[in-house]
Amino acid sequence: MAPSPSPQPDYSVPALDKALDILEYLAGEPGERSQTEIADAVGRSVSQIFRVLTTLERRGYLYRDRASGLYGVSLALFDLAHRQPPLRGLIRLAMGPMRDLADAVSQSCNLGVRDGDAVRVIAQAESPANFGYAVRVGALFPLDTAAGLVLTGAGGRGDGDGEGDVITRPDPVQDAVTDVVAAIRDATGATVATLTVPYIGTSYSAHPLAVVVAAARETAAIISGRVQGR
Repeated sequence: MAPSPSPQPDYSVPALDKALDILEYLAGEPGERSQTEIADAVGRSVSQIFRVLTTLERRGYLYRDRASGLYGVSLALFDLAHRQPPLRGLIRLAMGPMRDLADAVSQSCNLGVRDGDAVRVIAQAESPANFGYAVRVGALFPLDTAAGLVLTGAGGRGDGDGEGDVITRPDPVQDAVTDVVAAIRDATGATVATLTVPYIGTSYSAHPLAVVVAAARETAAIISGRVQGR
């Protein structure tokens, strides 16, 4: 008779699981939540999560409104994510050219990187105009968006109405917006990020789309040169 296989060791850490469940839940909520709501959402009792909530609050990952007693996620996770050296370096290299681009075309622009099966916005330069379309830093978008196609190479080089390393596509969410997306490439030629201008074409726009496409291409080339050490 063959010996039965040895049981796999259980390396789970229940307290860590609780903490991650709580953070993931609250990060997806539009406002603060009570202990009871949090406990129900993560499938635990209030007594099971009380110490975890206290620890997360003490470490600064959660805040608790003293009047209502409700919990919310602080910006500590955002700060932690931006301590990652590759992202911090990329943002530092890109922000100057991005601000110059936003000033030149009077449109906002943002920097995106691949985050698993999505595109994560990691930086933005606001438009100096009185109106514009802004994207929240930290926002996630599907890979089938224009930025995702550039990051994965699925859109080709010059797919859409652009040419070179720029593509233009109607924004899937905002009808009045055309996404102008340029690739940021490292020394190996790999696309490491995207520069996106969510172009709003109205009678108030300072420049036509063709001018914005050319400016985005030039700015992406400048950022790519910085990434490559040129």
